[in-house]
Amino acid sequence: MVNRLKFFGVICATFFIQSCTSSSQLDQNIQNVKHPDNWGKEKKINPVQDNWLAQLDNAQIQQLVNQALQENHQLRINAYNVDIKKQALIVSGSQLWPELDLSFTSGRNKSNTPTSYNNTNSLNLNLSYEVDIWGKLSDAEREANLSFLAEKANYEQHRQKLVSDVVTAWFSVIEAEHLLALYQNQAKTSQHNLEIIEASYRSGLSNALDVYLSRNQLNNELSRVETQKASRTALVRKLERLVGGYPHGDLSVEAELPLLKSEIPLGLPSQLITRKPSLKASWYQLLAKDAKLAYAHKQRFPSIRLTGSIGDSQSDISDLLSASSLAWSLLGNISAPLFNAGRLKAGEERARFELKQGEQQYLDSLYSAFNEVENAITLESTLKSSYHTMLAAQQNAEIAQALSFEQYQSGLVTYTTVLDAQSRSFEAQSTLIKLKNELIANRVNLHFSLGGDFSSSQPDAEVK
Repeated sequence: MVNRLKFFGVICATFFIQSCTSSSQLDQNIQNVKHPDNWGKEKKINPVQDNWLAQLDNAQIQQLVNQALQENHQLRINAYNVDIKKQALIVSGSQLWPELDLSFTSGRNKSNTPTSYNNTNSLNLNLSYEVDIWGKLSDAEREANLSFLAEKANYEQHRQKLVSDVVTAWFSVIEAEHLLALYQNQAKTSQHNLEIIEASYRSGLSNALDVYLSRNQLNNELSRVETQKASRTALVRKLERLVGGYPHGDLSVEAELPLLKSEIPLGLPSQLITRKPSLKASWYQLLAKDAKLAYAHKQRFPSIRLTGSIGDSQSDISDLLSASSLAWSLLGNISAPLFNAGRLKAGEERARFELKQGEQQYLDSLYSAFNEVENAITLESTLKSSYHTMLAAQQNAEIAQALSFEQYQSGLVTYTTVLDAQSRSFEAQSTLIKLKNELIANRVNLHFSLGGDFSSSQPDAEVK
């Protein structure tokens, strides 16, 4: 008997050592990812600023953001995902505690030889508890906890993305309004030119071709106005959906497109890992897969379960739980998997491959995050350069447009020259409006990519 106990103790000790040494298979070099000391060619090292939304000194956008955070349907779905993961964590943690059940049964039987009736009533209190000797249940709880933390980080990422989407959509509506005003003004100019040319034609100073060209230009401008109205309405509806409202398409937005001149504090690439919620979520998911592997590994070890019960069985309910007839039992059960056609081993290998896959997914998301920031920095520099170049082009195009019509009236150039000058001026003005909005959208995206929160208790940042 003593030898059997010693043998069993050696087996348990061996399993225990294996469980401890195999609890983590995560590549320890995964946290030492190579990254540059700074972003691109930036020399300055300033911490990323939170509360970037406060830089927009406009009551409407603040109200729309607050409404979106309260009413957006997709964000609510993500919030419920967090609640679901929280309940899963409670379920997993409950496995570490004893389970206590109370059962009551009552029945009546008839016997034919001789005819008799019997009543049976029983009341039992049952206790069941699995001893977490290998830490298997703790690993399951750790996986559930890390999955919960990952879902919380994902929710924060969705919140930040929603705010950036609302702000970007709001500025897109403003851009559409400015373009519509430009198109309408261009149509008025074409209408004015047509009236002058028709009057000149009636006086014999212009030919019919100029009249037809002018009429064609006016029709094109009027068509562009109608198309832009539809585009503006679609953008308004998109904004209304983001804030959780019905897409009526009648939301009124009145604001200007600011010109961004100063730079945004970028921080360090190494800070992005701990700032960006999506990277936090990816890291928690990786740790959860590591815990899942540990759980799958320990599934192959013996399990120890203790069960106990106390109760009574009587023909009359009134006699239940009498002190003289109470019965109790206490049992211990040890079970170990011997043959399951490789199911548990395959489950462990599957969890191992999922962990290795998760490592690559984490690295991919990390370098993608670096890439987003680098691209946004490069794009901002390019957009600023393009804006200043186009600003000079617009000034020249406006002067050329005015001179071309004067020279046309003097008979020095054809009307096609006027149309070409008008087209160049129009393209320059519309491109400037679009470039300003692209600068704003890229700045918002840069805040988002850097993991900068839209709200903070810190003092407001300087208006950019």
